[in-house]
Amino acid sequence: MGYVFDFNDAIAYERWCKKPENKAAFEFESRLMRDLLKPLPGESVLDIGCGSGWSLGALLDMGLDVTGLDPSTYMLDLALEKIGHRGDFYRGYAEDLPFDDNSFNYACLFTTLEFVDDPRKALAEACRVAKDQIFIGVLNRYAIKGIQRRVMGVFSDTIYNHAQFFSVWELKHHIRRILGSVPVTWRTACQLPATSGKFVQSLEQSKIVQRCPFGAFVGIVVTLVPRFRTRPLTVRYQAKQTTSAIAG
Repeated sequence: MGYVFDFNDAIAYERWCKKPENKAAFEFESRLMRDLLKPLPGESVLDIGCGSGWSLGALLDMGLDVTGLDPSTYMLDLALEKIGHRGDFYRGYAEDLPFDDNSFNYACLFTTLEFVDDPRKALAEACRVAKDQIFIGVLNRYAIKGIQRRVMGVFSDTIYNHAQFFSVWELKHHIRRILGSVPVTWRTACQLPATSGKFVQSLEQSKIVQRCPFGAFVGIVVTLVPRFRTRPLTVRYQAKQTTSAIAG
C-alpha cells in the first residue's frame, strides 16, 4: 500500500509546491515530461499518484484527457479543487489499479514510486493499463539534492523519511525485468540548486546536459511493445489410400 498522505501532509505538500523556487523546478520537470512523452492531443492518460493535481494540470496543458488516481482522499480533494471537472478521479493504489488492460494511451508515475511498497508491482500495473507509453518521474538517488533530502530525514521528521529514491540504472533494471528489451528514453532536470536566471534556463534546455545522470529529477519514457503468445495447434487430416486392394 505504501505511505498515504494524511491531512497535515497534504497541506504541507501544497504549501511546499507553491513556493517560487519549487514552482520553477516543477516547470523544468513538467517540460521534461512533455518533451519525452510527446503526447498527441485528445489521447488519454492515467496519472497514478496524482497527489494534489500539479502533474494533472501539466498533462491538461498538453491537451490530454486526464484521469487521476491517489490513495489519499485529502490529496484528491486538493486535486479536485485545482482541476475541477476537467478530469476524472479515483481513489486507489498504484499496485492494484481498478482499470482494465490497455484502458489508457499513457500512464504517468510522477514522484509516485518513492511512496509505494512495491515499485516493481506499481510499474507492472502501469504497463498493464497503458497501451502506448508510460512516463516515470522520480527523485534522483545520486543527485546532490537527493542526498540533502535523505540527510534532512536523519535529523528531523520530514516526508522524505517515508520515501525511497531511485537512480536511472535502478529504474532501467526494473523495466527490463518486467518488459524485457523495450525502447527506453531518459533525461534529467534540475541540474543546479538555482531555478532562475537566463543561464539556468539555457542549461536546463540543453539536451547534452539533460543526459547527465545526476540531475535532481529523472524522467523516463517507456514505449510499450505488444507481445503475442502462440501455442501449437493440432492438425487433423485423413491420409489418402495410395494402393488399391488386390483381388484374389
